[in-house]
Amino acid sequence: MIPLYLRLRAQTLRGCEQVEEAQILKSKLLTCPHGFSTRLGGVSRGIFDSLNLGATRGDELENVRENWRRFGAAAGIDTARFVHGRQVHGVYVRVAGREDAHPIGEPAPWGEADGYVTSVKGLPLAVFTADCTPLLLQDPAAGVIGAVHCGWRSTVADIEKNAVDAMVSLGAAPGRIRAAIGPGIRRCCFQTGPEVPAAVEKLLGGDTEGLYDPDDTEEGRFRVDLPGAVHRRLRQLGLLEENIDELGVCTMCHPDRFWSHRSMGAARGSQANLIML
Repeated sequence: MIPLYLRLRAQTLRGCEQVEEAQILKSKLLTCPHGFSTRLGGVSRGIFDSLNLGATRGDELENVRENWRRFGAAAGIDTARFVHGRQVHGVYVRVAGREDAHPIGEPAPWGEADGYVTSVKGLPLAVFTADCTPLLLQDPAAGVIGAVHCGWRSTVADIEKNAVDAMVSLGAAPGRIRAAIGPGIRRCCFQTGPEVPAAVEKLLGGDTEGLYDPDDTEEGRFRVDLPGAVHRRLRQLGLLEENIDELGVCTMCHPDRFWSHRSMGAARGSQANLIML
């Protein structure tokens, strides 16, 4: 599917009209409020210019909070309080309740997690990315959603199964779950050593045709399709092909539109990926 870009227009306090653009992406498969952010349309300056949504990178907190207000408005979600926490490239998927929501810039009451699911209406879930694959999930019939941070380590350790299992525990069914795989580093830029293809092989039980190739620019290196691996694992877990939307945008290819850890290093902002029932 072709990604859908949306912009938020706002007025200045002095009354003269000014276009403030919080550019986000949406999936046509998901029917609930959601959005994948870009780096465009915020108020941050310098290395964080402009829609930085990460509060732990050194940006001014008041700027990050305004960026979240804009991002939430573009997605149709109130982000005064939402579920988010410290991500560690692990496999813990938390079943979130209303008590888990907190403002940006405040630590999570539970600590670390790389994914969240909930059946609570009006409870936003968010994960942060800057090359890793973001995954938003929805079972419209059951009223269950999820947000998952799929770095390569989380992916090959099967955070996808943990997320689907957690949704099923709330009444979802794999055949009804819709998945949107957002902007992340893709095969064109994701150069790895042999350990990553080997781990993908193990995860998928050898069903890896088309997911990696030797890199013809450097001996012993590979180009790996991480979003493709997430996509294939979701199919193995029972999701239907027509219920998986891969937006197909590479963050490293477009540093003017996205934050990319591989191209920018630590001196950068962060995207966020947001969903709410």
